[in-house]
Amino acid sequence: SYRRCPYAMRARMALKYAGIDVDIREISLREKPRSMLDLSPKGTVPVLKLQTGDVIDQSLDIMKWALASHDPNQWVVEDKQEQVNHLIEINDGVFKKLLDQYKYPERHSVSRQVVLDEAIRVQIAPVNELLNQHRYLLGEDCSLADIALFPFIRQFSMVDPEWFANSPYVSLKRWLDQFLTGDLFNSVMDKYPVWKD
Repeated sequence: SYRRCPYAMRARMALKYAGIDVDIREISLREKPRSMLDLSPKGTVPVLKLQTGDVIDQSLDIMKWALASHDPNQWVVEDKQEQVNHLIEINDGVFKKLLDQYKYPERHSVSRQVVLDEAIRVQIAPVNELLNQHRYLLGEDCSLADIALFPFIRQFSMVDPEWFANSPYVSLKRWLDQFLTGDLFNSVMDKYPVWKD
C-alpha cells in the first residue's frame, strides 16, 4: 500500500469496512520492494495477497472481493450497478487524468484554469448535482460508488483548498467532509514505516 494513493485508500477502506484483517506493507514508490514486484510486476498499489496465495492488484477488484466477503450496510446496490459503473468509469478515466493535470500543470503543459473548468464539467458539477438530491451518490446510504470516488475528490480539493472552500459546490463539500471526519477514513490513514524486504 501507499498511504496517500487514492486507489490504495479506497481499497483499505473497503477492507476495513468488511472487517478483513490485513497486514499493511507501506512502500516507497521510488524504491519498490522486490517482494511487491514479485507479486505484481506492474508495480502499482494496492496489491493484496490472499491466504490462498492468489493476488489481486486492482483497487476496484479488491473492493469487490472484500464486499463479496462481508457487506453489512449493503454498499453493493444490485439494481444500480449500471450507474455505479458509469460513475467509477468517469472517475478512474477522464477525471483521474484531469486531476493529474490539475495537480501538475507544468508537467503537462496545460493551463490549470482550463483543466479546472473541464474537471468541473465532467465530475465536480455532476457529482454535486447528485448530492443535491440525497446524502450520498445513489441515495441516503453510502455505496461502493461513494467510497470509490471519495479519495479522488479529496485529492482534488487539496490542490487549491481556498478555491474549493469558496466554490459553490455545497453538497459536494458536505459529502466530502462527512468522510474526512468519519471513523472509517481516519482508521485507514495510520502511518506505517516503509517496508524493507
